Amino acid sequence: MNDRRPTQDELARLIAGFEANRLQQIPVGRIVRFAVATALRLDEICRVEWNDFNACKKTLLIRDRKDPRRKSGNSQRIPLLDVSGYDAVAIIEEPAISCRQDRLTNFSLQWTIGGYGFCRALNIDDLHFHDLRHEGTSRLFEAGFPIEQVSFVTGHKDWKMLRRYTHLKPESLHEARARHPA
Repeated sequence: MNDRRPTQDELARLIAGFEANRLQQIPVGRIVRFAVATALRLDEICRVEWNDFNACKKTLLIRDRKDPRRKSGNSQRIPLLDVSGYDAVAIIEEPAISCRQDRLTNFSLQWTIGGYGFCRALNIDDLHFHDLRHEGTSRLFEAGFPIEQVSFVTGHKDWKMLRRYTHLKPESLHEARARHPA
C-alpha cells in the first residue's frame, strides 16, 4: 500500500499542468481537485450522474459504494464539503465539467493512460490516483472531523480500514488547534 501524500506544490503543479494542456478534453485538473475534496474512489467519481447532485443540500449520492460484504445496494448520500482546500460544490458548478450530459465526468481510465507519464514529466514521483483519496481522508481529519464523520464521508465501515487512509502531517495539528481552540 502506498502511504505517500502529495505535497500541495505537487498537487498545484499537477492541476496546473492538466489544465494548461489544450489537447486534454477531459477536465483532469478539476477531477484531481474533486478527488481531494471528496475522498472518493476513481470509480465512484466516474459513476456520479447529474441527478445525484443536490445543490440545495450540498450532497452527492454515491451509488453502490464498495463494501466487501455487499456488492450492490450500498448507495449513500455524502456531504460536499469545503474543508480540504478545494470546494466540492464549486468544482461541480464550474462550467463544462462534463463531456456527457448525464454524468458529472467522463473520466474513466484516463488517469491510468496518461496520469503516470504526466506525473513523471512534472517530476512527481510515485503518485497514484488512489493517493488522492488518502489525501482527502487525511485532510478531513486535519480539519477536525471525528472518526465517525470521516468514515461517513469516505464510506469506511471500521476504524481499522480507515486508519490505513490516514496520514497526518504533524504541522497540520497546529493548524487544526488554531482553528478550534480549547
